[in-house]
Amino acid sequence: MSERFSNQYLMGELAKEISKVIKGKDEALLIVLTGLLAQGHVLIEDVPGVGKTTLAMALGKASGLEFRRAQFTPDVMASDITGFTIYNKEEGQFEYRPGLVMTNILLADEINRTSPKTQSALLEAMEEKRVTVDGEVHPLPEPFMVIATQNSQGYVGTFPLPEAQLDRFMMKISMGYPTIAEETQIMMDRLSDNPVNNVKNVMSLEQLEDCIDDVGYINFADSLCKYVAELAAATRNHPAVALGASPRASVAIMQAARAFAYLLGREFVIPEDIVRLLIPVFEHRIVLRHETRLSKKTVRSVLEDVVSSVTPPIKRS
Repeated sequence: MSERFSNQYLMGELAKEISKVIKGKDEALLIVLTGLLAQGHVLIEDVPGVGKTTLAMALGKASGLEFRRAQFTPDVMASDITGFTIYNKEEGQFEYRPGLVMTNILLADEINRTSPKTQSALLEAMEEKRVTVDGEVHPLPEPFMVIATQNSQGYVGTFPLPEAQLDRFMMKISMGYPTIAEETQIMMDRLSDNPVNNVKNVMSLEQLEDCIDDVGYINFADSLCKYVAELAAATRNHPAVALGASPRASVAIMQAARAFAYLLGREFVIPEDIVRLLIPVFEHRIVLRHETRLSKKTVRSVLEDVVSSVTPPIKRS
C-alpha cells in the first residue's frame, strides 16, 4: 500500500483483537469491518447464542468507539431511541435529552421484536445520520453505524422489517454454528472470565477516521460501475423475482467493495470483490415471486444465476 494508506495495518490489528473473542467467524468479521469502513449498517440474522451481540460489543471496545446497546422489546418507544425534549424550569426553556442513537456504534438487539413505529425511528438516523425531535435537527456522532440482530427462527411476537427499512442496511449476514473445535475453545476461554472484558483498544478515533477517509481513494473502475449496473438489472429481469435490487443496492456494493479491497490490502477493486459481496449486499433486498417461493427456489440461487449470466470486465494488460 502507498504512504496514503499508512494506517491500513490497524484494521488488521482490529480484526486480530476481535478474533480473540469471536472464534472461526473470519468472514462475518470481515463483512462487519467492511460496513464500518464503508459507513454502512449491518443486519445479523441468526439463531440465538452464536455470538451476534458479542461481535458488536467486541468491535466497540477494540475500535475505541462509543458503544450502546438497545434491547428492542414491544414496550420500547421511539423517544428511547431518538431522544426527547423536556422543559427545564430553572432555565425556563426546553432541553434535548439524547436517546440511545447518540453514539458511534448502536447495537439494535432483536430489532424485529419492537413495534414498527419504534423501528421507523431509526430510518432517519440510518440514512441521514441525524434525528429530528420536535422540529429540531440533531446530528449524530461520526462515525455512526447500526449493527442490528434478529432471530431467524422465532417469529412469534415479532414485527418483520419492511423492505424500505431492510434497504437501509448495507449488508445482511449470518454467523452460523461453530465447529466442535471452535466451540470447545469458546468454553475453555470462558472458564475464568468473559473474553470480551479483556478486549483492548487498538486504535484511536482519529486513526479510524483516517482509514474511513482512505477508502474514498480506492480505485473503482468505470467498467466495474457498468458491471454492477448489469448485475442489478439482471436481478430485476429475472423471471423468479418480483422486486429486484434497487439503485441504492448498486451504490452500496460499490462502497462496500472499496472498503473490502482496503481491508485486503489493495488500492483497487476487482470483479471478484463484487461477486463475494453480492449475497451480503443484494440478498435481503430481493423479493421472489409467490410461485417461486412455493417451488423452494432461494434468493441465493437467483443470485448465482445472475452472476453466471453477466460477463465481468477483463483487465487488459
